[in-house]
Amino acid sequence: MEAIAKLRNVPTSPQKMRLVADMVRGQKVSKALGILKFEPKVGAKAIEKLLLSAVSNWQNKHEDAKIEEADLYIKTIFVDGGSSIKRLRPAPQGRGHRILKRSNHITLVVASSAAPALEETNSAE
Repeated sequence: MEAIAKLRNVPTSPQKMRLVADMVRGQKVSKALGILKFEPKVGAKAIEKLLLSAVSNWQNKHEDAKIEEADLYIKTIFVDGGSSIKRLRPAPQGRGHRILKRSNHITLVVASSAAPALEETNSAE
């Protein structure tokens, strides 16, 4: 029982976003939300919003189950590099230095550690 949420083209470098993603990987959802709420790093707000979206996706997928009993945790979270915007900054002697404004894509999977009773009875038949 898992749900996926993706956030694409976040205007932050993947390296900065991975620092925040590493903090919440494998954590329970409630603990991860607490960490992200008070984290001053740039990517914390985006990952917090994505985590709430993943929990909402899980709830829509499993309408008969309760979130409190499901014991949700972050199964996987990974950050991939997105497209880069290229800019030129003036440099001495008429040259130009390239500036890369990086972006990233975040994928988050939330899973339930509690085994549902409905799926166990259906698989036994």
